[in-house]
Amino acid sequence: MGLFDFVKDAGEKIFHTEAKAAEARTEMAQRLGSHVTAMGFEVEGLAVDFNDKDVATLRGTVASQKEMEQVVLTVGNVSGVASVDNQLVVKKPEPEAVFYTVKSGDTLGAIAKAHLGSAGAYMKIFEANQPMLKDPNKIYPGQTLRIPKS
Repeated sequence: MGLFDFVKDAGEKIFHTEAKAAEARTEMAQRLGSHVTAMGFEVEGLAVDFNDKDVATLRGTVASQKEMEQVVLTVGNVSGVASVDNQLVVKKPEPEAVFYTVKSGDTLGAIAKAHLGSAGAYMKIFEANQPMLKDPNKIYPGQTLRIPKS
């Protein structure tokens, strides 16, 4: 648990309307919750708040460390979210994975070589970031990825 920082202006665009500040925060929280559900994650008692500092706070219970990390990344990799305050409870805690922010020119192969010792291990990173990633060739600068233990 804790606060995870993201690149605010990078990420999936799920918020398209201009509204008054309080209404915009409420709408963003609702959209983020719907986005988590649409990605297929099961979070018992999911509650999402979004404050005027562009911080999304997540509450609820998930089955595993992996799912918790994937939910945090799904929310954090949305344009407009600067940080995620993770208050999710994990039923079966495990060691945390490493988070990596993609830089210009990065590929999953290069990231895998640097973190897992082999460019051929790129599918481990791709699979660790599904359903957020749809194609191993489509990552972008500013996106944060989960790097599993080798």
